[in-house]
Amino acid sequence: MEGPFIRIEDSGMVVPLRPDVTTVGRGKGVDIRLEDPSVSRFHAELVRRGPYVYIVDMGLSRNGTRVNGRPIARRVLEDGDVVSFGSARGRLGGIPREDVDPETELKRAVAPELTRREIDVLTSLCRPALSDEAFVAPATAREIATDLVVTEAAVKQHLLRLYQKFRVPEGANRRTRLANEVIAMGLVRPLPTVHVPQQQQRTVPSTPEPRRPATATGYTQRTPVTRRAS
Repeated sequence: MEGPFIRIEDSGMVVPLRPDVTTVGRGKGVDIRLEDPSVSRFHAELVRRGPYVYIVDMGLSRNGTRVNGRPIARRVLEDGDVVSFGSARGRLGGIPREDVDPETELKRAVAPELTRREIDVLTSLCRPALSDEAFVAPATAREIATDLVVTEAAVKQHLLRLYQKFRVPEGANRRTRLANEVIAMGLVRPLPTVHVPQQQQRTVPSTPEPRRPATATGYTQRTPVTRRAS
């Protein structure tokens, strides 16, 4: 097979990498679908740039991505590297050999200085996208305002400043691009799930209403009303 490819360990399936980006996950819309509960629906991307291939963990799964057993966020791959998506594993092949340090991990962009309120806004923005069950759109300005108990106008002002700080240009899906950048930098991570035991509901016995005597036909007998003669 010409060009880079990945061989899935469990199934033996060999998938050639796309010329640009190959998506990996458990969802229906990805290029390489892995039926493993430890894999998130949009888990990682395999990116080709010329003769090079690097992997990007999307930060949407608590199980993460590993290369040769080491957790990574973004890293250049070499021929023969073993990549783990949660518990699922695959081996890269067809990558041209070159004098590239296998321990080299691509540097992330430096995060800008953020205020406490801006961090709160980013956390609320990314919360829907950090679900293990699905990759969904980030929160809207109204949802963030409700979550933080502030006005929607205040949230929009914070978002405008955050777009500038993270250099997110104007255009469609601006909130999504901001959320992806924040998650890729590791500024917001999934919170551990807290299981709260369901309290047993106390059943209060109801007091039965007194039954009126019934006639032979089964209807309730009414008390006759006696009218006084005028």
